[in-house]
Amino acid sequence: MTHLLEARSLDAFYGDFQALFDVDFHLDQGESAALIGANGAGKTTFLKVLTGLLPVPGQALSLEGVDLSNLGTHQIAALGISMSPEGRRLFPSLSVRENLQIGASVKRSGPWTLDRVQELFPILAEKAGTPSTLLSGGQQQMVAIGRALMANPKLLLLDEVSLGLAPVIVRDIYETLPRIREQGTSVILVEQDIGQAVAVSDRLYCLQEGRISLEGKSSELGRDAISAAYFGRAKEAS
Repeated sequence: MTHLLEARSLDAFYGDFQALFDVDFHLDQGESAALIGANGAGKTTFLKVLTGLLPVPGQALSLEGVDLSNLGTHQIAALGISMSPEGRRLFPSLSVRENLQIGASVKRSGPWTLDRVQELFPILAEKAGTPSTLLSGGQQQMVAIGRALMANPKLLLLDEVSLGLAPVIVRDIYETLPRIREQGTSVILVEQDIGQAVAVSDRLYCLQEGRISLEGKSSELGRDAISAAYFGRAKEAS
């Protein structure tokens, strides 16, 4: 069986510094996976690898069987991976509409258009002409997710969606995930809130010091096992 995404014995380096060690990861079509771990555990590094921002030449990394390890960011985006990055990274000189339209520059066909994204996040239609700098943190996060969806990805990467946002805004954003997945989009999310990560994912991976310390179906992993893996008291998946 070919997984949508598969990494086998993946290592990653920043120069001489090794950030990921022997990582095995897979995700199937339509699934959502949560990636948890303490600061510095390697979560964002893994997303950078998936998008080509951190090259891993010769490594076993594939999307629907296509080798990603030697591809650049634009090539990987064209194959169907897009990311809403930590910190949102909107273009401050552009309006909401213009920020969203940048996501469509990949020119992949699919269900996500400007109208569909504004239907998912109605406030973005109201704020279409507003500079992104004048939005609230939650509205900026919606733009970042919408921009990633405009690329019509097979796999959507969400890095720290809830960071710095009020719980009610986080809830509203996460309530859109089922609608996103209904369109056939798989999701990997990096999330500091363990309870939230478990609640919205099919599979859960925990990284500890660059290594997978726990992996399994979110509904089957106990809080004690997750806590032990997160804080480094378990070295193997249970």
